[in-house]
Amino acid sequence: MMKKLFYMSLWLFALNAAVIGQDTLLLFNGVSLEGWEETYFDGQGKVSVKDGMISLGAGNDLTGITWIRDYPVSNYEIHLEAMRIEGNDFFCGLTFPVKGSFCTLVLGGWGGSVLGLSSIDGYDAYNNFTGDSRTFRNGRWYKIKLRVTDDKIEAWLDESDRIVDFTIGNYRLSLRWEVEPSIPLGIATYKTTGAIRNIQMVLLTEE
Repeated sequence: MMKKLFYMSLWLFALNAAVIGQDTLLLFNGVSLEGWEETYFDGQGKVSVKDGMISLGAGNDLTGITWIRDYPVSNYEIHLEAMRIEGNDFFCGLTFPVKGSFCTLVLGGWGGSVLGLSSIDGYDAYNNFTGDSRTFRNGRWYKIKLRVTDDKIEAWLDESDRIVDFTIGNYRLSLRWEVEPSIPLGIATYKTTGAIRNIQMVLLTEE
């Protein structure tokens, strides 16, 4: 069981994001990119904020945003909603820190249905054991929850569908080179127009 508390070591992070609960930080205010910047990808599409969401226009190849404030490296969750508006590739590539490494949770890649972690021991989600598939419909919001602890990476789709249950162990985590500009924490689309809203972070510690 996870008991959710602030770490004293994360006070600087908390002071740089809106606190909306004892353990929950709001990373997107719904009206601007405050706390974020457009990720520099060669050929990126347009990024805009409207109607309480961040729109990521289709790029050639990637379009995204990167968090520019303090961040934890373990024992946290990220909650967000993502939608593919147009296109047939990933509408949410969530790059995140894991202690001294980084990894990406991919949703809807490789033709529109592949999900998983990129990369594990150098193999991306299409080529490692976390890879799976779901049918993602354009124009539909999907709830995404990512949990990172010292030992595990887990992810859920629409609250009840656990799509990743990965024990880190001695595996080496890394990124595909294309998404490295998303470090340390970023969200990107690939040749696809997508939208993101309700981005929150929950700080965790074990009882």
